[in-house]
Amino acid sequence: MIRSYFPKCVAVVALLALSVGALDTFSAAVYEYTVIIPNRTETPVSKEEGLLLMNENIDVLEKAVKLAAKQGAHIIVTPEDGIYGWVFTRESIYPYLEDIPDPGVNWIPCREPWRNH
Repeated sequence: MIRSYFPKCVAVVALLALSVGALDTFSAAVYEYTVIIPNRTETPVSKEEGLLLMNENIDVLEKAVKLAAKQGAHIIVTPEDGIYGWVFTRESIYPYLEDIPDPGVNWIPCREPWRNH
């Protein structure tokens, strides 16, 4: 696995106090980090490897979000592709996607995860 092309050690949590009107204020945290991606995103990985990579990125984001919240952030902004990365082909993105059943199928995956539409 390689890290994305963002500069190394770019993990920065910046808290910004933004004023919204005379009485309303909130704190926002902006978090940018090096997304964990497969060695070559043009080459498809297995569904298991895709899930492993996404879980690693979610772990990084979870720690950052909790830290920002402890420091008083009300709004936390993370990278748009921070869970799975970018630079995919139509075929190589597939392991990172979830199948969504046809609307005509009477099946709720959360209630029956063992069922295959």
